[in-house]
Amino acid sequence: MMAAMLIVGLFQQQPAAPADTSGRPCTIQVDSIGGKYQEVAVGAREKNYYAGGGVLAHCVGTGSVLSADSVAYFQGVGRFDMIGQKNPVHIRDTAMTLDAATAAYFLRQERLDAHRNVVAVNRNSGSVLRGPNLTYYRARKGIRDTLEMYASGRPTIDYRGSGDTAEPYVIVADRVRFKGNDRMWGGGAVTIDRSDFAARGDSMQLDQTTGFGLLFGHPRVEGKGAQSYTLTGSRIELGLQGREVKLVKALGEGVATGADWRLAADTIHLHIDRKKVQQAFAWGPKDSVHARAVSARTTIRADSLALDAPDQVLREVRAFRHARSTSQRDSTGHRSSTAKPDSTAARCMSGAGDPDWITGDSLTARWQQAPDSAGQPRSRLRQVVARGTARAFTHLFDKRDSTTGPSLNYSRGDVIDILLAGDRVDRVLVTGGADGVQLECRPPAPADTTKKKTAGR
Repeated sequence: MMAAMLIVGLFQQQPAAPADTSGRPCTIQVDSIGGKYQEVAVGAREKNYYAGGGVLAHCVGTGSVLSADSVAYFQGVGRFDMIGQKNPVHIRDTAMTLDAATAAYFLRQERLDAHRNVVAVNRNSGSVLRGPNLTYYRARKGIRDTLEMYASGRPTIDYRGSGDTAEPYVIVADRVRFKGNDRMWGGGAVTIDRSDFAARGDSMQLDQTTGFGLLFGHPRVEGKGAQSYTLTGSRIELGLQGREVKLVKALGEGVATGADWRLAADTIHLHIDRKKVQQAFAWGPKDSVHARAVSARTTIRADSLALDAPDQVLREVRAFRHARSTSQRDSTGHRSSTAKPDSTAARCMSGAGDPDWITGDSLTARWQQAPDSAGQPRSRLRQVVARGTARAFTHLFDKRDSTTGPSLNYSRGDVIDILLAGDRVDRVLVTGGADGVQLECRPPAPADTTKKKTAGR
């Protein structure tokens, strides 16, 4: 008890006061020492103090408490060391709790260095950091207005925002920095994971106070689930509402993919709701490579694109300026098994697999859900409309006669509306200054049965 009173007197620099969490200095007061106590003079007015056997202490006038198997106080530099041998060092601050094998508190800087098996919990947000080390700067008037933390050695963080009790984002990085309860930075092979979301990059930034996130250095974002999506680019920005990702932007070399579509452009915005893509927008700078959207058999290019994909199911694509849609037709099943390879019909049908295309100042393409051959739902193109200097080239098959090849149609007009049935053009409607060319395949010549009858006599 005498040793405890001595060390209290040496450590204490101001009288105790009611608990204060506003960031006042930590003046350490030792409450108890369970073992030996020693003091060593290192100068005329300077001593070092050592205590073991289990030590309890607190910061005067605050809610901060400390416990360790042994401690050492170096008066000259204002450093308080805590060592855990049988039990870890435990620190409970007004803003966080921390466990570690060793910790050193620098009173003049209000800085805590913790090492080995560090577990730190933000008491405001519930975020948890686990790693080999942590440097923690307390908030203190006149020094810093909010807490800061730094960690290296690839720590793992269960990250939550203030007042958040839902599933955390699990963040792993070579090094991280925190400022306050809602801002963090990470560098070196950063990964962010949650049951519905994953992200990768060389470095990241997350600010929940402004709802902003940033990934760069080969970044990649993935939405998990039955209808997943991915987005890559030179730089990816995240728009946050609360803790939910509502907007994902690829800035530079953007590529986005969904279950039945792919989008490539310099800039891509994905709008997220209920953890699924609902809309996508793509464009690029003037005179750059056109934005490009691709479904199973259709490619659309334009200066800018807008996709409607409610719950990540493709419904509509709108293309603006220099818009062009190309649809690859599968000719399987359209060839006649009875036509000779050198027949007129066979030569005509050989072009059935060439792509249809339509172009205009703007395009609107619409899809509908239909089962595939395996009975699984898939998006099928059902309509394409071109407006403004519209042109189209299509193959039209005779529904009643599969032995003939397709007719070739080239049309021009102010508006061209193409309807499809299955994967084939069903109707082409041209309005406003309409003209064009229709080329019909010549049917095969009738079979000569004279020779067959003669041979049978």
